[in-house]
Amino acid sequence: MEPTAAVDKARKVIDSLPKNASWDDLMYELYVRGKIENGLKAAEEGRTISHAELKKRLSVHAH
Repeated sequence: MEPTAAVDKARKVIDSLPKNASWDDLMYELYVRGKIENGLKAAEEGRTISHAELKKRLSVHAH
């Protein structure tokens, strides 16, 4: 993402928050939206695993 695109998206997030939003509210919104965008990009690029593979990986770590 180009820096100006990130700034534009951040401004939209700021504008969408209520006037009494805290810094924590802002940081949470930016963090969550960034994680969602990264996840969508990963999915578009095929960087995903199946549900069955995830269960297999988690069961190995649970023991």
